[in-house]
Amino acid sequence: MNDATIADGDLIARREGTAGIIRLNRPKAINAVTLEMFHDIDRALDAFEADPEVAVIVLEGAGERGLCAGGDIRALWESSKVKGDLGKILWRDEYILNARIKKFPKPYVAFMDGIVMGGGVGLSAHARHRVVTDKTKLAMPEVGLGFFPDVGGTYLLSRSPGETGSYFGLTGTTMNGPDAVYAKFADAVVPSARLPALREALTKVASRTSSAEIDRLIAGFATGEKAGPVAAMQARIDGWFARGKMEDIVAALQADSSELAQATLKTLGEKSPRGMVVTLKLLRLARATATLEECLVREYRAALEVFASDDFREGVRAAVIDKDRDPKWQPDRIEDVTPEMVAPYFAEIGADELKFPDSK
Repeated sequence: MNDATIADGDLIARREGTAGIIRLNRPKAINAVTLEMFHDIDRALDAFEADPEVAVIVLEGAGERGLCAGGDIRALWESSKVKGDLGKILWRDEYILNARIKKFPKPYVAFMDGIVMGGGVGLSAHARHRVVTDKTKLAMPEVGLGFFPDVGGTYLLSRSPGETGSYFGLTGTTMNGPDAVYAKFADAVVPSARLPALREALTKVASRTSSAEIDRLIAGFATGEKAGPVAAMQARIDGWFARGKMEDIVAALQADSSELAQATLKTLGEKSPRGMVVTLKLLRLARATATLEECLVREYRAALEVFASDDFREGVRAAVIDKDRDPKWQPDRIEDVTPEMVAPYFAEIGADELKFPDSK
Protein backbone atom coordinates (compact mmCIF):
# COMPACT_ATOMS: atom_id res chain seq x y z
CA MET A 1 0.00 0.00 0.00
CA ASN A 2 2.48 2.59 -1.17
CA ASP A 3 0.15 5.59 -0.96
CA ALA A 4 -0.01 5.30 2.87
CA THR A 5 3.51 4.13 3.56
CA ILE A 6 5.76 6.65 5.28
CA ALA A 7 8.88 4.59 5.89
CA ASP A 8 11.07 6.93 7.88
CA GLY A 9 11.19 10.38 9.43
CA ASP A 10 9.21 11.65 12.41
CA LEU A 11 6.17 9.54 11.55
CA ILE A 12 6.00 5.97 10.26
CA ALA A 13 2.73 4.81 8.70
CA ARG A 14 2.35 1.46 6.99
CA ARG A 15 0.13 -1.57 6.75
CA GLU A 16 1.15 -4.68 8.66
CA GLY A 17 -1.25 -7.49 7.91
CA THR A 18 -4.72 -6.01 8.31
CA ALA A 19 -3.57 -3.25 10.67
CA GLY A 20 -2.73 0.30 9.65
CA ILE A 21 0.19 1.12 11.95
CA ILE A 22 0.86 4.76 12.89
CA ARG A 23 4.10 5.15 14.84
CA LEU A 24 5.24 8.45 16.31
CA ASN A 25 8.97 8.35 15.64
CA ARG A 26 10.83 10.99 17.65
CA PRO A 27 12.01 8.82 20.55
CA LYS A 28 14.67 11.30 21.73
CA ALA A 29 11.89 13.89 22.23
CA ILE A 30 9.50 11.25 23.68
CA ASN A 31 7.70 11.52 20.34
CA ALA A 32 6.61 15.15 20.80
CA VAL A 33 4.32 15.97 17.88
CA THR A 34 5.05 18.62 15.25
CA LEU A 35 2.66 20.27 12.80
CA GLU A 36 4.10 18.13 9.99
CA MET A 37 3.41 14.96 11.99
CA PHE A 38 -0.25 15.95 12.44
CA HIS A 39 -0.50 16.38 8.68
CA ASP A 40 1.18 13.00 8.09
CA ILE A 41 -1.22 11.28 10.51
CA ASP A 42 -4.16 12.84 8.70
CA ARG A 43 -2.87 11.59 5.33
CA ALA A 44 -2.27 8.11 6.76
CA LEU A 45 -5.84 8.01 8.09
CA ASP A 46 -7.12 9.01 4.63
CA ALA A 47 -5.32 6.06 3.07
CA PHE A 48 -6.17 3.55 5.80
CA GLU A 49 -9.83 4.54 5.76
CA ALA A 50 -10.01 4.02 1.99
CA ASP A 51 -8.10 0.71 1.98
CA PRO A 52 -10.51 -2.24 2.30
CA GLU A 53 -7.66 -4.46 3.51
CA VAL A 54 -7.11 -2.31 6.61
CA ALA A 55 -9.38 -3.52 9.41
CA VAL A 56 -7.92 -1.64 12.37
CA ILE A 57 -5.64 1.34 13.15
CA VAL A 58 -2.90 1.00 15.79
CA LEU A 59 -1.23 4.11 17.23
CA GLU A 60 2.11 3.56 18.98
CA GLY A 61 5.23 5.45 20.01
CA ALA A 62 8.83 4.63 19.15
CA GLY A 63 11.34 4.01 21.93
CA GLU A 64 11.00 2.95 25.54
CA ARG A 65 9.90 6.19 27.20
CA GLY A 66 6.36 6.73 26.07
CA LEU A 67 3.73 7.25 23.40
CA CYS A 68 4.04 11.05 23.30
CA ALA A 69 5.15 13.82 25.66
CA GLY A 70 2.90 16.37 23.94
CA GLY A 71 3.19 19.00 21.26
CA ASP A 72 6.30 20.86 20.15
CA ILE A 73 6.14 23.44 22.95
CA ARG A 74 9.50 25.02 22.13
CA ALA A 75 8.41 25.82 18.57
CA LEU A 76 5.16 27.36 19.86
CA TRP A 77 7.13 29.45 22.37
CA GLU A 78 9.46 30.74 19.66
CA SER A 79 6.49 31.69 17.46
CA SER A 80 4.64 33.33 20.36
CA LYS A 81 7.68 35.49 21.15
CA VAL A 82 7.66 37.02 17.66
CA LYS A 83 3.84 37.20 17.43
CA GLY A 84 3.87 34.44 14.79
CA ASP A 85 0.95 32.30 13.66
CA LEU A 86 2.13 28.77 14.51
CA GLY A 87 -0.39 28.51 17.35
CA LYS A 88 -3.29 29.44 15.11
CA ILE A 89 -2.25 26.91 12.45
CA LEU A 90 -1.03 24.03 14.63
CA TRP A 91 -3.91 24.01 17.11
CA ARG A 92 -6.50 24.33 14.34
CA ASP A 93 -5.14 21.32 12.45
CA GLU A 94 -4.52 19.35 15.67
CA TYR A 95 -8.02 19.90 17.05
CA ILE A 96 -9.63 18.96 13.74
CA LEU A 97 -7.56 15.75 13.83
CA ASN A 98 -8.64 15.06 17.44
CA ALA A 99 -12.29 15.25 16.37
CA ARG A 100 -11.61 13.01 13.37
CA ILE A 101 -10.04 10.35 15.59
CA LYS A 102 -13.11 10.25 17.83
CA LYS A 103 -15.39 9.66 14.83
CA PHE A 104 -13.04 7.41 12.82
CA PRO A 105 -15.16 4.71 11.14
CA LYS A 106 -12.71 1.83 11.62
CA PRO A 107 -11.54 0.54 15.02
CA TYR A 108 -8.70 2.77 16.24
CA VAL A 109 -6.48 1.31 18.99
CA ALA A 110 -4.10 3.56 20.94
CA PHE A 111 -1.20 2.03 22.89
CA MET A 112 -0.83 4.53 25.75
CA ASP A 113 2.37 3.02 27.13
CA GLY A 114 4.82 5.11 29.17
CA ILE A 115 4.49 8.91 29.09
CA VAL A 116 1.29 10.28 27.51
CA MET A 117 0.81 14.03 27.87
CA GLY A 118 -0.89 16.96 26.18
CA GLY A 119 -1.01 16.42 22.43
CA GLY A 120 -0.35 12.72 22.98
CA VAL A 121 -3.62 12.55 24.92
CA GLY A 122 -5.39 14.19 21.98
CA LEU A 123 -4.16 11.47 19.60
CA SER A 124 -5.03 8.59 21.93
CA ALA A 125 -7.74 9.33 24.50
CA HIS A 126 -10.36 10.06 21.81
CA ALA A 127 -9.71 6.66 20.22
CA ARG A 128 -12.37 3.94 20.29
CA HIS A 129 -9.96 1.50 22.01
CA ARG A 130 -7.53 2.97 24.55
CA VAL A 131 -4.94 0.63 26.05
CA VAL A 132 -2.84 1.69 29.05
CA THR A 133 -0.15 -0.35 30.79
CA ASP A 134 1.71 -0.77 34.08
CA LYS A 135 4.15 1.86 32.76
CA THR A 136 1.59 4.51 31.79
CA LYS A 137 2.14 8.03 33.11
CA LEU A 138 -0.68 10.13 31.72
CA ALA A 139 -1.01 13.82 32.53
CA MET A 140 -2.45 17.10 31.35
CA PRO A 141 0.02 19.50 33.02
CA GLU A 142 -0.78 22.55 30.87
CA VAL A 143 -1.86 24.83 33.74
CA GLY A 144 1.79 24.79 34.83
CA LEU A 145 2.61 26.40 31.47
CA GLY A 146 0.08 29.20 31.77
CA PHE A 147 -2.20 27.18 29.52
CA PHE A 148 -5.16 24.80 30.06
CA PRO A 149 -5.89 21.14 29.20
CA ASP A 150 -6.68 21.40 25.49
CA VAL A 151 -6.89 18.83 22.61
CA GLY A 152 -10.37 18.04 23.92
CA GLY A 153 -9.00 17.69 27.44
CA THR A 154 -11.84 19.77 28.85
CA TYR A 155 -14.34 17.35 27.25
CA LEU A 156 -12.56 14.30 28.71
CA LEU A 157 -11.91 15.74 32.18
CA SER A 158 -15.47 16.99 32.54
CA ARG A 159 -16.68 13.40 32.07
CA SER A 160 -14.43 11.84 34.74
CA PRO A 161 -16.23 10.65 37.90
CA GLY A 162 -17.19 13.35 40.37
CA GLU A 163 -14.53 16.06 40.56
CA THR A 164 -11.57 13.83 39.66
CA GLY A 165 -11.34 15.60 36.29
CA SER A 166 -11.18 19.00 38.00
CA TYR A 167 -8.43 17.61 40.24
CA PHE A 168 -6.37 16.19 37.38
CA GLY A 169 -6.87 19.26 35.17
CA LEU A 170 -6.04 21.88 37.80
CA THR A 171 -3.15 20.09 39.52
CA GLY A 172 -1.64 18.34 36.48
CA THR A 173 -1.31 15.20 38.64
CA THR A 174 -0.11 12.12 36.75
CA MET A 175 -2.47 9.17 36.29
CA ASN A 176 -1.23 5.60 36.25
CA GLY A 177 -2.97 3.05 33.99
CA PRO A 178 -5.84 2.13 36.34
CA ASP A 179 -6.33 5.82 37.22
CA ALA A 180 -6.73 6.55 33.50
CA VAL A 181 -9.37 3.84 33.14
CA TYR A 182 -11.23 5.19 36.18
CA ALA A 183 -11.05 8.76 34.83
CA LYS A 184 -12.44 7.56 31.46
CA PHE A 185 -9.25 8.41 29.57
CA ALA A 186 -8.64 4.72 28.79
CA ASP A 187 -10.51 1.42 28.53
CA ALA A 188 -8.18 -1.43 29.49
CA VAL A 189 -4.91 -2.07 31.32
CA VAL A 190 -2.62 -4.47 29.47
CA PRO A 191 0.79 -5.34 30.97
CA SER A 192 3.52 -3.65 28.93
CA ALA A 193 5.19 -7.02 28.39
CA ARG A 194 2.04 -8.26 26.63
CA LEU A 195 1.72 -5.35 24.19
CA PRO A 196 3.82 -7.06 21.46
CA ALA A 197 1.49 -10.09 21.53
CA LEU A 198 -1.60 -7.88 21.42
CA ARG A 199 -0.08 -5.90 18.56
CA GLU A 200 0.61 -9.14 16.66
CA ALA A 201 -2.97 -10.28 17.20
CA LEU A 202 -4.31 -6.96 15.90
CA THR A 203 -2.36 -7.33 12.65
CA LYS A 204 -4.19 -10.61 12.04
CA VAL A 205 -7.83 -9.66 12.59
CA ALA A 206 -10.28 -10.29 9.77
CA SER A 207 -11.32 -7.44 7.51
CA ARG A 208 -14.42 -5.57 8.68
CA THR A 209 -13.81 -6.70 12.27
CA SER A 210 -16.22 -4.86 14.57
CA SER A 211 -15.28 -2.70 17.51
CA ALA A 212 -17.01 -5.19 19.81
CA GLU A 213 -14.70 -7.92 18.50
CA ILE A 214 -11.65 -5.70 19.06
CA ASP A 215 -12.86 -5.08 22.62
CA ARG A 216 -13.04 -8.83 23.23
CA LEU A 217 -9.58 -9.36 21.75
CA ILE A 218 -8.05 -6.66 23.98
CA ALA A 219 -9.88 -8.04 27.04
CA GLY A 220 -8.04 -11.33 26.52
CA PHE A 221 -4.75 -9.53 27.25
CA ALA A 222 -6.04 -7.14 29.94
CA THR A 223 -5.71 -7.28 33.72
CA GLY A 224 -9.28 -6.11 34.37
CA GLU A 225 -8.13 -3.24 36.62
CA LYS A 226 -10.64 -0.41 36.73
CA ALA A 227 -9.46 1.93 39.49
CA GLY A 228 -6.13 3.35 40.66
CA PRO A 229 -5.05 5.37 43.71
CA VAL A 230 -7.17 8.41 42.88
CA ALA A 231 -10.43 6.44 43.05
CA ALA A 232 -9.87 5.93 46.78
CA MET A 233 -9.44 9.70 47.18
CA GLN A 234 -12.52 10.72 45.23
CA ALA A 235 -14.81 11.56 48.15
CA ARG A 236 -12.22 13.98 49.51
CA ILE A 237 -11.47 15.41 46.06
CA ASP A 238 -15.20 15.99 45.50
CA GLY A 239 -15.42 17.86 48.78
CA TRP A 240 -12.65 20.26 47.78
CA PHE A 241 -13.25 20.74 44.05
CA ALA A 242 -17.07 20.81 43.74
CA ARG A 243 -17.06 24.59 43.57
CA GLY A 244 -17.40 27.15 40.82
CA LYS A 245 -14.56 29.48 41.84
CA MET A 246 -10.86 28.82 42.33
CA GLU A 247 -10.87 30.94 45.50
CA ASP A 248 -13.46 28.58 47.03
CA ILE A 249 -11.44 25.48 46.08
CA VAL A 250 -8.34 26.99 47.68
CA ALA A 251 -10.30 27.94 50.80
CA ALA A 252 -11.64 24.38 51.14
CA LEU A 253 -8.11 23.00 50.91
CA GLN A 254 -6.78 25.56 53.39
CA ALA A 255 -9.46 24.49 55.88
CA ASP A 256 -8.29 20.87 55.70
CA SER A 257 -5.08 20.15 57.60
CA SER A 258 -4.60 16.68 56.10
CA GLU A 259 -1.39 15.86 54.30
CA LEU A 260 -3.22 15.27 51.01
CA ALA A 261 -5.07 18.60 51.18
CA GLN A 262 -1.89 20.51 51.97
CA ALA A 263 0.06 18.76 49.20
CA THR A 264 -2.73 19.60 46.75
CA LEU A 265 -2.71 23.22 47.92
CA LYS A 266 1.06 23.41 47.39
CA THR A 267 0.68 22.02 43.86
CA LEU A 268 -1.99 24.57 42.95
CA GLY A 269 0.29 27.29 44.34
CA GLU A 270 2.81 26.50 41.59
CA LYS A 271 0.33 26.90 38.72
CA SER A 272 -0.68 29.96 36.72
CA PRO A 273 -3.53 31.69 38.60
CA ARG A 274 -5.02 32.90 35.32
CA GLY A 275 -4.58 29.44 33.79
CA MET A 276 -6.43 27.83 36.70
CA VAL A 277 -9.35 30.27 36.54
CA VAL A 278 -9.69 29.78 32.77
CA THR A 279 -9.38 25.99 33.14
CA LEU A 280 -12.07 25.77 35.82
CA LYS A 281 -14.49 27.79 33.70
CA LEU A 282 -13.74 25.66 30.62
CA LEU A 283 -14.33 22.47 32.65
CA ARG A 284 -17.65 23.71 34.00
CA LEU A 285 -18.82 24.74 30.53
CA ALA A 286 -17.66 21.40 29.08
CA ARG A 287 -19.74 19.50 31.63
CA ALA A 288 -22.88 21.02 30.06
CA THR A 289 -21.63 20.54 26.47
CA ALA A 290 -22.79 17.58 24.40
CA THR A 291 -20.00 17.13 21.87
CA LEU A 292 -16.24 17.09 21.61
CA GLU A 293 -16.42 19.52 18.68
CA GLU A 294 -18.17 22.18 20.78
CA CYS A 295 -15.47 21.87 23.46
CA LEU A 296 -12.73 22.11 20.83
CA VAL A 297 -14.25 25.31 19.39
CA ARG A 298 -14.20 26.81 22.89
CA GLU A 299 -10.66 25.56 23.53
CA TYR A 300 -9.45 27.07 20.26
CA ARG A 301 -10.72 30.52 21.23
CA ALA A 302 -8.96 30.24 24.58
CA ALA A 303 -5.78 28.83 23.02
CA LEU A 304 -5.34 31.83 20.69
CA GLU A 305 -5.66 34.14 23.68
CA VAL A 306 -3.13 32.04 25.62
CA PHE A 307 -0.70 32.13 22.69
CA ALA A 308 -0.53 35.91 22.91
CA SER A 309 -0.13 35.92 26.70
CA ASP A 310 2.92 36.60 28.85
CA ASP A 311 1.90 33.75 31.17
CA PHE A 312 2.31 31.17 28.37
CA ARG A 313 5.73 32.46 27.38
CA GLU A 314 6.82 32.65 31.03
CA GLY A 315 5.47 29.18 31.86
CA VAL A 316 7.28 27.57 28.93
CA ARG A 317 10.45 29.51 29.72
CA ALA A 318 10.49 28.28 33.32
CA ALA A 319 9.61 24.66 32.52
CA VAL A 320 11.21 23.98 29.13
CA ILE A 321 13.69 26.69 28.11
CA ASP A 322 15.58 27.81 31.23
CA LYS A 323 14.18 24.99 33.40
CA ASP A 324 14.46 27.06 36.58
CA ARG A 325 10.93 26.00 37.64
CA ASP A 326 10.31 29.52 38.93
CA PRO A 327 7.70 31.20 36.72
CA LYS A 328 6.62 34.77 37.50
CA TRP A 329 2.88 34.69 36.82
CA GLN A 330 0.85 37.80 35.97
CA PRO A 331 -1.10 38.19 38.16
CA ASP A 332 0.51 35.98 40.77
CA ARG A 333 -2.58 35.57 43.00
CA ILE A 334 -5.89 33.92 42.14
CA GLU A 335 -7.85 36.73 43.78
CA ASP A 336 -6.27 39.21 41.39
CA VAL A 337 -7.57 37.43 38.27
CA THR A 338 -10.48 39.65 37.23
CA PRO A 339 -13.48 38.82 35.02
CA GLU A 340 -12.12 41.36 32.52
CA MET A 341 -8.89 39.33 32.24
CA VAL A 342 -10.79 36.10 31.68
CA ALA A 343 -13.45 37.33 29.24
CA PRO A 344 -11.20 37.42 26.11
CA TYR A 345 -10.51 33.67 26.44
CA PHE A 346 -14.20 33.00 25.83
CA ALA A 347 -15.00 35.66 23.22
CA GLU A 348 -15.99 34.72 19.66
CA ILE A 349 -13.17 35.19 17.15
CA GLY A 350 -15.04 35.79 13.90
CA ALA A 351 -13.31 34.47 10.78
CA ASP A 352 -10.77 32.59 12.91
CA GLU A 353 -13.38 30.34 14.55
CA LEU A 354 -12.52 26.64 14.42
CA LYS A 355 -14.54 24.86 11.72
CA PHE A 356 -14.64 21.14 11.02
CA PRO A 357 -14.51 19.77 7.45
CA ASP A 358 -17.93 18.12 7.65
CA SER A 359 -19.67 21.12 9.27
CA LYS A 360 -22.23 23.05 7.26
